[in-house]
Amino acid sequence: MLEKLVINNYALIDNLEISFDKGLNILTGETGAGKSIILGALSLILGQRAESRYFFNQQKKCVIEGVFSINGFHLKNFFEENELDYETETILRREITADGKSRAFINDTPVNLTIIKQLGEKLIDIHSQHATLEINDPDFQLLVVDSVSGHGDLLNDYRSKYRAYKKSVAKLQQLIAESDKAKSDLDYYQFQFDELEKAVLIDDEQEKLEQELYTLNNAEEIKRNLLGAYYLMQDGETAALLQLREAAHHLSTLEKFNPQIAELHERLKSSLIELKDIASEIENIEQRTHTDEARAIEVNDRLSLMYSLQKKHHVSTNVELLKLQEQLSEKIQQALFGDEEIEKLQKQIAAEKQELEKLAAQLSANRAKVIPNIEKQVTEALSEMGMPNSTLKIEQLVRKSESPQVGKNAETFNQNGIDEIRFLFSANKGHALAEMSKVASGGELSRLMLSIKSLIARYTALPTIIFDEIDTGISGEVANKVGQIMERLAGNLQVITITHLPQIASKGQSHYFVYKDNESATTYTRIRQLNEQERVVEIAKMLSGDKPGESALQNARELLNN
Repeated sequence: MLEKLVINNYALIDNLEISFDKGLNILTGETGAGKSIILGALSLILGQRAESRYFFNQQKKCVIEGVFSINGFHLKNFFEENELDYETETILRREITADGKSRAFINDTPVNLTIIKQLGEKLIDIHSQHATLEINDPDFQLLVVDSVSGHGDLLNDYRSKYRAYKKSVAKLQQLIAESDKAKSDLDYYQFQFDELEKAVLIDDEQEKLEQELYTLNNAEEIKRNLLGAYYLMQDGETAALLQLREAAHHLSTLEKFNPQIAELHERLKSSLIELKDIASEIENIEQRTHTDEARAIEVNDRLSLMYSLQKKHHVSTNVELLKLQEQLSEKIQQALFGDEEIEKLQKQIAAEKQELEKLAAQLSANRAKVIPNIEKQVTEALSEMGMPNSTLKIEQLVRKSESPQVGKNAETFNQNGIDEIRFLFSANKGHALAEMSKVASGGELSRLMLSIKSLIARYTALPTIIFDEIDTGISGEVANKVGQIMERLAGNLQVITITHLPQIASKGQSHYFVYKDNESATTYTRIRQLNEQERVVEIAKMLSGDKPGESALQNARELLNN
């Protein structure tokens, strides 16, 4: 429920704070006092667009904040899905700057407008005389029947299985498409695969062959320079190793005279061992290096094959070619054996469909059972509200497989089951039933919506309902009956009603008076909660005018006592 509404810098409101009670809350005041302004501000935290021209002070930002008690509304999943902190007392806030920029918050976490709107719709339902589109919505009509049916767990189970079924169907369609394409392209895939398989590719073969070919193509130069290096180190008259051995001999004769010379002698001997090893390796490499035109041709042909395959398939390495080969193998397997997987999935879908049809039949039976009760209770409520000749008829259209509008492979069910629900209405005796928007006035639709919502409030948790002057066009005993129904409705949820009728105003548990404050140079919209005596005076004014007499005051007391 809405516990508190805080409005800063909006229209005629500079600063306003309202604390609402549970049950029936009444808002009254003269036309133009600002009752609709309060609703306009509230709509901002419900995700409506804002315009800075409605600001009280164009130099300051507008801030609207609503504090809601949401325990019992099963909203934890919503908060988890949107990564929000769940609090049983949740705050929705909207800030709009003078340049039109808007920010929205849920429990001080910034959110986009879509999320705050989605949450707001779960917390507040604003209904005015002209906001009757909802009652003509097939989804809302189905919701009414399902609420009274009380099969929420069954419906949730059905919808969960339906989502899984749709995923299976989508997967089957994808497999069939892939299988058909694989079959049509099988020869092409097989040719490409055979070509790659015949090449017997190895991951790092290309790099090794490129290095080998480079060596073969430069064999003479490599051999010549290796021989030159070996000659200078080992075979020449002044070979480096010969001279270093002589130097080592000289040091050996002196090491007894100086420990440092002995250390140098040891280091030189180690260097000689390393240099001899290097010379030996040079000789080995030189002996292994030779020109081999046949091998060069063989390596070149092998590399040409790899380059050709890479160019053909728009890749640059053997690794990519091998990955492509693996993908082609999978496509070939899909073409050859894909039907087995398709057949397996088809059996799974058939089982899922059978289960869905069973659950949908249970849902349909539950709906059929409660429809007469809904028609009866709504019609009785309408009769109470001055529409004794009105009739509500709920059509339950059950889709069947043999139905002419259902194709051979079409499904007879959707996310709601196998039913289509349609409300038909007649407000007057002798008039044919038709869709409500075609046969009911705004006032009649408002009373119809009130009777429906008072019914479903007995079976499910509804958000706070705000009625904005839906009592237009009624008076007297009818107004009294409308007030009684609102009073009953408020036994199950919070109701906030803007009214000009004393019969309805007297039914409230809390009464708020909206007025204009003209004492200063600027006009302000104010609101205050009335005490018992103030309520008597306000209702008396609604009965007889600004200066009510004793009879009007007594009449007001009687209304409040009733």
